[in-house]
Amino acid sequence: MSALVFGCGPIGARGDAGWTESMAALSAAWAGGIRHFDTAPSYGDGTGERLLGEALRWWPRDEVVVSTKVGRVRMAIADPYGTDTTRREPSFDFTATAVKRGVGASLDRLGLDRVDTVFVHDPDDHLEVALAETFPALRELPEVGAVGVGTTSVATARALLGVVDVVMIANRWSLTRRDAAGLLDACATRGVEVLAAAPFDSGLLADLGAKYLYRDAPAEVLARVRVMAAMCEAHGVRLPQAALRFPLRHPAVRRVVAGMRSTTEVRENLASLHTPVPEALWAALDQLVT
Repeated sequence: MSALVFGCGPIGARGDAGWTESMAALSAAWAGGIRHFDTAPSYGDGTGERLLGEALRWWPRDEVVVSTKVGRVRMAIADPYGTDTTRREPSFDFTATAVKRGVGASLDRLGLDRVDTVFVHDPDDHLEVALAETFPALRELPEVGAVGVGTTSVATARALLGVVDVVMIANRWSLTRRDAAGLLDACATRGVEVLAAAPFDSGLLADLGAKYLYRDAPAEVLARVRVMAAMCEAHGVRLPQAALRFPLRHPAVRRVVAGMRSTTEVRENLASLHTPVPEALWAALDQLVT
């Protein structure tokens, strides 16, 4: 299986208006050897799951890995990858009733009778109810395979080691952000699989004109990333190639989850993942991160 996971956040957030391009991107991912597709009901208020469900109709079920999420019902920004950053009230529900209802709705949208992994999505401020209700409810559902946590909080992920089968950590293990180093070490010791999400820091490491963590990049961050890009060029590597391969340097990280919305992005990411990066470049880039 490819170490690259297709993240459905961007196609879901774009909605049905991008149906044709989204389906083409999913098809290109499959053709390129990607077999793990990650989605969530909060990606486009269900659109991410529906789009993936349409693609799943054409693929052998036993050859594809599907993960979705529970808990976070709605994003604060409808399309965090687009230009409209209007904020709305996010929505969460980690109760057992909501979890069971949510898994059923996800399976309907995906057109499946089971899902390989369900991540408890951003339970950072809801750990008590997640431990009391969410995780026990998921363990009771025969339609659910592995149970994990998907979060941007290192503290949350560490608190749930021993409870989860797999950890998805986003925005904390990239060329510019190494906050998750201790978490990854702990996961390696315990044998917990890790998926590292958002290797491009929401875009900046793939495009110097893009956002950083869904906001305008601070001047000092942009300056540091420009230096990183120059270092990569000096070693015959493009910055996005190094950014996509970086998370896999840690032995606990099995796969990298990258949000994609076009065939071009899919093909570029697949090519990047197979581009060797000189060890000397890693050493140089490490010196730029404090």
